[in-house]
Amino acid sequence: MEGKIKVPDWAYLNKYKDENALIAAPSLGEKRIVFFGDSVIAGWGTIYSEFFVNKTYINRGINGQTTSQMLLRFRHDVIELKPKIVVILAGTNDIAGNTGHVTLETILENLISMYELAKANHIKVILCSVLPAYDYPWKTGQEPAEKIETLNKMIQIFAKASDVMYVNYYSVMVDNRKGLKAIYSEDGVHPNKVGYQVMAPIIEKAINNL
Repeated sequence: MEGKIKVPDWAYLNKYKDENALIAAPSLGEKRIVFFGDSVIAGWGTIYSEFFVNKTYINRGINGQTTSQMLLRFRHDVIELKPKIVVILAGTNDIAGNTGHVTLETILENLISMYELAKANHIKVILCSVLPAYDYPWKTGQEPAEKIETLNKMIQIFAKASDVMYVNYYSVMVDNRKGLKAIYSEDGVHPNKVGYQVMAPIIEKAINNL
C-alpha cells in the first residue's frame, strides 16, 4: 500500500487553526470584529499592532492570498469565531495573478459569496476598497492601476445596491499615477505605519456607524 500523499494547504486553512481553537465564544454584549484579508490586513497586525490592543478585534490576514483562497477559509477564520462584524479587504493578489488569471467579475463574485455567507450567519459586513498600486514589485508588468480602480467601482456599486457598508481607503491614498502615495508605503503596495494610521480612523468610523 502506498504512503499517504501530502497535499499542500492551498488556502492555508491551518494557518490560524490553533489560535482559533483558543478563542472562546463571545461574551454577552461583546462586539467582536474580524479583520479578514491578505497582506494588507496581516501587516496591520504587525506594523501597527497597537491598533488592535485592548479591542475585540481579531486579525485574520494572510500574506499573498487571493479571494478564492479566502473564500475557502471563511468558515474557519470568520464564521466559527462568531463576530458581530467582518471587515473584508481583498482583491489585489487576484489582479496580480498570484493563483492564476482571474477576472474582475470573479473577484467580485468571491466577495459577494463571502458577504452571503456572513449574512446567513448574522454577521454584518464591511467591504473595503482595494488599495491603489501602480505596479507589483513581486510580479511586474501587470498594470494593476486601472484594474483596481474598476474593481473598486464594482465593489461600491454592489455595496450600495445591497445596503452593505463600503469603506473607501482608495481615494485618500491614491497618487496622480493611480498608485499608492509614497508617504504611505515603502514598496507601492503595502501600507507603512503612516498608511495604517490614515486607514484606522476611516474603518473605526464605519464600525461605529454599524
